[in-house]
Amino acid sequence: MSHKIDAAHHRRGLLITGLGGLALSFDIPLIRSSDGEVWSLLALRSLCTFCVALLAWIVLNKMLGRKIALVPGTAGLLAGLFYGLGSFTFLLAVFNTATANVVFIVAFTSMFAAVLSWIFLKERPSNATLLTMAIMVFGVSLIVHDGLKSGNFFGDAMAVCSALMLACAITVSRASGKDMGLVPLATAIIPCVVGYILSPAEGLQIAHPGWIMFDGLVMIPLAFFCLATGPRYLSAPEVGMFYLLETILAPIWVWIVFLESPTSQTLIGGAVLILALVGHSVWQMRQRTALSVPPPLH
Repeated sequence: MSHKIDAAHHRRGLLITGLGGLALSFDIPLIRSSDGEVWSLLALRSLCTFCVALLAWIVLNKMLGRKIALVPGTAGLLAGLFYGLGSFTFLLAVFNTATANVVFIVAFTSMFAAVLSWIFLKERPSNATLLTMAIMVFGVSLIVHDGLKSGNFFGDAMAVCSALMLACAITVSRASGKDMGLVPLATAIIPCVVGYILSPAEGLQIAHPGWIMFDGLVMIPLAFFCLATGPRYLSAPEVGMFYLLETILAPIWVWIVFLESPTSQTLIGGAVLILALVGHSVWQMRQRTALSVPPPLH
């Protein structure tokens, strides 16, 4: 019976986290479509997300009778701080390097999460995960080296910081075991305030605010809710791997809409990252399947 429960929980985690990764893949195209100044976009996007968090909290607690905290204790506040810093560095990355560079580097989230889980949760990565990390470091170094040559190093560095902040948030969520579904949405008030302080004195400058509002009200809440709920069912490295959906799809959406094509070195580095992650995911699924099969009866 426990095997069936574990398998059901795992399937639920895969479905929830997969939906979050798919929704996240539309984030950069919607940011680019808004055609605005970086701090104005950060402020409006984060404000919309915070409003959704308040609405969700009221509906869940007052109407459905579920007792869910906006920010559950110190762990929730810490995870929220990491999510807020992640939003901050992510927007800076989008505006200072190519889309493919951003999403390929952010794919390193899963490996950061594995290292942090090893250090703080004593969950030692398998040898296969360690090998995957080494391959991914090589892939990321190719992209960052290309960024150095093209003058996009700052944007690439911000993408690395964003991946690290997301991995920190995932690890804190996993360690606490608390319901963190609303945390990344509620603590969007942090980047919102920073964005408003740093935005132009004459007011927010966004050519097409409808796109960024749709991003903040629908796509980001859906993505972060699913990805923050995932650690309840999956390990931190598995959750991080669902950011791979954004890695694959976001450059495709941007190429279709904006005709922005990545450099050959970025594509090689991205291919190394994707192949490493896909290989590791397949290995993990086989391991889990082998463990869930009950021994034969004699």
